[in-house]
Amino acid sequence: MKNYLILTYIFLPLILHSQQSTLLDNFTIGATLNHNELNTQKSNLFLKDFTYLTPANAAKQKAVHPKPNTWNWTKINEMLDFANLHNLDLRIHGPIGPQSSKWIKDDLRTSDELMLNLVEFMTESCIKFSKEPSVKWMDVVNETILTNGEWHGPKPGNNKWENPWLKIGLDENEFPIYILKSFEIATELAPNISLVFNQNAGFQPRLWDKLKYSIKYIRSKGYRVDGIGWQGHLLLSKSTYGFVNDIEKEIQDLSNLIDWAHQNALDFHVTELDYLVKDKSNLKIDLLEQKMIYSRIINLLKKKSENGIVTLNFWDMGERYKKGKGYFQSIYSKDLKPNPSYNLIKNILK
Repeated sequence: MKNYLILTYIFLPLILHSQQSTLLDNFTIGATLNHNELNTQKSNLFLKDFTYLTPANAAKQKAVHPKPNTWNWTKINEMLDFANLHNLDLRIHGPIGPQSSKWIKDDLRTSDELMLNLVEFMTESCIKFSKEPSVKWMDVVNETILTNGEWHGPKPGNNKWENPWLKIGLDENEFPIYILKSFEIATELAPNISLVFNQNAGFQPRLWDKLKYSIKYIRSKGYRVDGIGWQGHLLLSKSTYGFVNDIEKEIQDLSNLIDWAHQNALDFHVTELDYLVKDKSNLKIDLLEQKMIYSRIINLLKKKSENGIVTLNFWDMGERYKKGKGYFQSIYSKDLKPNPSYNLIKNILK
């Protein structure tokens, strides 16, 4: 009995450590940095805690391919160098969707021109990033479905949030050709990268039913979809107000979606988590509310990582102001001081 107790004392901590290591291997937490934040206090704070980085805007079409016959890889190249220097894992956020160049959204652009531009951009991006050992994930498409389950499409005039690619057309089963083409190119030219179908909004059933159908349809064509992404910009629109008004329902819906992803051999990514405060008159209370909601989300993700891969990406490292919207809160304050949510993360992962 004495020898058994000694062996238990020696090996049980090793077993528990092994289980915890496996859990953390399945649950990756990181944040975004913009190109102009490299080698600043923000990037220093990032490196203190994270090894998973999303270049916020540097890989988007408007940065890489801003005009016809114009390419500029400077910003993303410098972020790749930063990742290689510090041994970071990257998720490339340069999807086909509303985050396109301004000239793509011109009302006069034809479907043939759009297809040419899509193929050009996706081909060059996939070839480039597939050669980079730091790149683990890639958002292939983004914000393709509206909360009512309809396809997100173009709008007349100069709209910032529109999806011009739907103008390319639908196939014989009324499915967007641009989504199929994007995954076709990524499947062929980015074999080393996990391919993500990223989506915004809350957990409106019609939206996610359409996304589930989309993933099955894309796979039926022989193309890869390896993960679902949910942005998680909380309180940015009414679609996410449930996290304040009825959090139990939202957490259950999120739990069900993650289960569906893992049951269908998909990783699950929370890709752009932050918390919008319209004005800062009650900021202390708002930050405690943010901490409570983050606690529920993060503990759920940690539990779900027992069944499959889960990642969490905080959008920005500090407060971000957007005119007409308000103040997006992340894990640090405007002055880059830890807010309650940061301390929560440290305690949960301890």
